[in-house]
Amino acid sequence: MKQLALLSTALVLFFSSTIFSQITLQVGAGGGYMLPTGTYAGTTEDFYNGTDYGMSSGYNFNAKVRVGLLGLSLFGVIDYSSFSGDGQSDPDNKNSQIENTQNILSFKAGPEFSFDIPLSPIGFYLDGFVSLNTFSGTVSFQGVSGVPTGDYDLETATRVGAGLGGGVLFDFIPLITLDLGANYNWYNLFGKQYNSVNTNLNREDAYTSLNDDADPLYQSGSNVHIVGESRAINAWEFTLTLMFGI
Repeated sequence: MKQLALLSTALVLFFSSTIFSQITLQVGAGGGYMLPTGTYAGTTEDFYNGTDYGMSSGYNFNAKVRVGLLGLSLFGVIDYSSFSGDGQSDPDNKNSQIENTQNILSFKAGPEFSFDIPLSPIGFYLDGFVSLNTFSGTVSFQGVSGVPTGDYDLETATRVGAGLGGGVLFDFIPLITLDLGANYNWYNLFGKQYNSVNTNLNREDAYTSLNDDADPLYQSGSNVHIVGESRAINAWEFTLTLMFGI
């Protein structure tokens, strides 16, 4: 009986040491380039008309952690992205100016599948994730019809999203990896809504909330209720992250 207990303990210690010796932990930080697509892109004229958000390219900062075991990894990212768009609200009125900025703070987590090249410092991975995304920002109007000139804060809003992507890993020296990644983000898959404050009075209500769902009071030709359809907030994300093994 004593011999059986010793054998069991030895086996547990052996398998535990084998498993833990294959667990990897990396942390890192980086930044990148953001490219909006679909209704999150467009022009400031589209934004004024309530069809698109009129965002151009933006930038990104991130902090990342990766835990790996036998080719399968789990990762988490805290991600801050900023987009902006500026231009005219009316092509016939050069004095009508809009400056629009939106920021997205994202918490992402999901699995990552790695593919190594034997005897090479280069590896590849595919990933997928769910995300919790908080939006903020400001919009400025000058000489715009139907909207008083001034600066307006975007009401903070949170949406649930998801994403897919992949990347390339370069192991330069032991414990230091360069992670070059590309992901496509669906930021507002769940939780879309339209917020009205001064229901029948002010057109700026369409701009001071995220309003990614259709305005329930939308009417064709209305100067106030202009958001007629739900809008997707999607973007490509290209990142360069320096990871350190622990």
